[in-house]
Amino acid sequence: CARLRFPPGAGSGGEMAAPISTGSRGAEPGAAPYGNFPNYSRFHPPEGRVSLLPQGLLRSLFPAATRPLLGLDVGCNSGELSVALYQHLLGLQESNSSPEPLGTGKELKLLCCDIDPELIRRAQQSSPFPASISFASLDIMDSGAREPFLSSYLERFGRSSFDIGFCMSVTMWIHLNHGDRGLLEFLALLASLCRFLLVEPQPWKCYRAAARRLRRLGRDDFEHFRSLQINGDMAGSITRILTQECAMELVCSFGSTSWDRSLLLFKSTGAGPQGSD
Repeated sequence: CARLRFPPGAGSGGEMAAPISTGSRGAEPGAAPYGNFPNYSRFHPPEGRVSLLPQGLLRSLFPAATRPLLGLDVGCNSGELSVALYQHLLGLQESNSSPEPLGTGKELKLLCCDIDPELIRRAQQSSPFPASISFASLDIMDSGAREPFLSSYLERFGRSSFDIGFCMSVTMWIHLNHGDRGLLEFLALLASLCRFLLVEPQPWKCYRAAARRLRRLGRDDFEHFRSLQINGDMAGSITRILTQECAMELVCSFGSTSWDRSLLLFKSTGAGPQGSD
């Protein structure tokens, strides 16, 4: 595993989405203040992420699993990356549309959520694994909606937490729209929900680019952008928050994508999320 490194970062974009009332249907990318880009995977292809993840990752993380693993993908957009992660983690080929992988302990049930119902509708229509991947419209920052929904899903499997969570280019949109406190609450939530957590933070350059896009379109600036005290090295800041405040440890950095974003894997060290066995 590569040593942890925090690249300078470049590019922009993300996958946390906005309510459909913001006009995500056919909207130009710059008009998506919550990151609800309708064709996100075209400019940040899923292969750019999954190619960095080693084969057999789930087997190495859960060598003794005897029941299906549960995964949570927050800010899944229209699902292309979710499906690619599922296929890669289970060693499925693109052409293999079998919805149930062989081996009871090697199954993965993946719950993917996004705040934009239109993007979720697209994901549901195009998913090749409807028996194993569930897509749902959910504002992860709305505790009144989140808590009963996630609890109900986990109870179906007799669990209280997820085995692995995915947060891929989502942290910036939470941060810009909910401020420093919102980012801290979001990371604490994921740490409490997931035994392992794979995070792809957007670097600070992306924050500035997102703010510029809004200004060019004559939109109001992000409410919290100019008052954020957590700034600069975002991969480093998110790592510090998760390790110092959320009872997680950094397991591995899988390197960086071609658009200079780190893939960081964390593991719970507290008495919260437990294993699958």
